[in-house]
Amino acid sequence: MTAFPAAETIRLDLEKGSGICRPGKVPVEILSQSTKEWFLDLARRIGTPVSQSADGDLVLSIRNESYEADDSRTRGPNTNRKLGFHTDRCDVIGFLCLQPAKIGGENHVVSSPRIENIIRKEKPELHAVLCRPFPYKRHIVDKGNNLPFCEQPIFSWKDNHFACSYLRVLIERADQSPECPNLSSEQRDALDFFDSVCERITLQTCFTLQAGEILFLNNWTTLHRRTAFEDFKEKRRHLLRVWISVPNSRPLDESFRANFGATEAGAVRGGMLPLG
Repeated sequence: MTAFPAAETIRLDLEKGSGICRPGKVPVEILSQSTKEWFLDLARRIGTPVSQSADGDLVLSIRNESYEADDSRTRGPNTNRKLGFHTDRCDVIGFLCLQPAKIGGENHVVSSPRIENIIRKEKPELHAVLCRPFPYKRHIVDKGNNLPFCEQPIFSWKDNHFACSYLRVLIERADQSPECPNLSSEQRDALDFFDSVCERITLQTCFTLQAGEILFLNNWTTLHRRTAFEDFKEKRRHLLRVWISVPNSRPLDESFRANFGATEAGAVRGGMLPLG
């Protein structure tokens, strides 16, 4: 291992600090050899990596695969389009950059407690809506999940621990599905205002990961996205991604059990159930 902060230091920084941790740069010799194994080993020192697909993938390659729009394999991370602010289905998400884009692909991160505080002060009526459950359609790649949808709030608290969870694309898909509850106009207004607050430049931490750089984010206290990008002719933007359940995680509202498998502090949770 290279001289990174100790795993306990990374965990504490993510849970008790800003929720953003950029621990350092991987040596070139590791990037050219067993990169996935090295990154997975680092993830295991921090917590328990959880599956990111129905195939049980613990490390996912993030790059533009140029799938057709109606291809069932399409996920936001394997396109080159701009993504909206969101969280992932895990306690901590980690990225290792192998190859930056030619143009774009900038990372944007916002603090969800700060977003919550602004909405509570500026639009208390919409804040109340965001604290109530929203329907989430099962992701098309989440084939090991038998539930057609789940319901969970955007903002929640458990034993005075705050959590924010948000993926609007699955909320919109639920609204369009006959087997899921429809959104009310009040819910849609609340989501639109949530997005507009996240768009405020002064709230965003922006950076572009370079080859070898690592990023960890606490999914309960930050939201993230990346901008659209253009690849080099012969080299595609390429990141490795891990989802990690950490032993010092916060307790969650009971509504998250259906989607995360567990809500207790420190429990192994999140990820996608593998098929079979």
